[in-house]
Amino acid sequence: MFVLVVGGGKVGYYLAKELIESGHEVVLMEKDRGRAAQITDELGSIVVAQDGCEGKYLGEAGCARADIVAAVTGDDEDNLVICQMAKHHFDVRRTIARVNNPKNEELFRHLGVDEIISPTRMILGSIEQDIPVHELLHLAALEGELEIIEAQLQEGSPAIGRAPSELTIPEGCSLFAVVRDGVATPLRPDTILRQGDKVIAIGTPDCEALLHEQLIGQVATADAG
Repeated sequence: MFVLVVGGGKVGYYLAKELIESGHEVVLMEKDRGRAAQITDELGSIVVAQDGCEGKYLGEAGCARADIVAAVTGDDEDNLVICQMAKHHFDVRRTIARVNNPKNEELFRHLGVDEIISPTRMILGSIEQDIPVHELLHLAALEGELEIIEAQLQEGSPAIGRAPSELTIPEGCSLFAVVRDGVATPLRPDTILRQGDKVIAIGTPDCEALLHEQLIGQVATADAG
């Protein structure tokens, strides 16, 4: 497989290195000539010291025959431009973009980037695992504004002892699975929810407030009462 990597920072460098060690053909584009020379010394003559945002240089790097173009610069706008040119001017089958600002994810998807890698969202997801269980956890982003959300039912949850069909689930949201004793099963309309269950939902940000109310309930603040 031929992979064109654009961006010679640490992400691009280690990505190219791993791909080479796995036996793939790789070209890495890095516009900073000093950095390009450094990578050449370490990885060999796979580096094109040009700006990947310019179609001329993408073509010279072999974009037209690339199986994958991975735009992993530190600039979201550059990564979007690179993927757009790869997809629409060079007919690259698959484009992958690094997205630093999660707010840009929807734009990238709308403009046809095949796969989005968001370090910020990944780190945020890890941090959210340590958030108290009275909050909704955002597990993953899907197409559009949809997200996979987890709610753990603790004492006081209005959902305990009830079936999903008895809950007021907001429009644009769907409950689809429950994790109980470490086992995930599809959530049926007649499933009776228990304390400790982790309910998995798909929904948009607009439905989160009502979803929180139905699954978590109102959480008292430290100075309440």
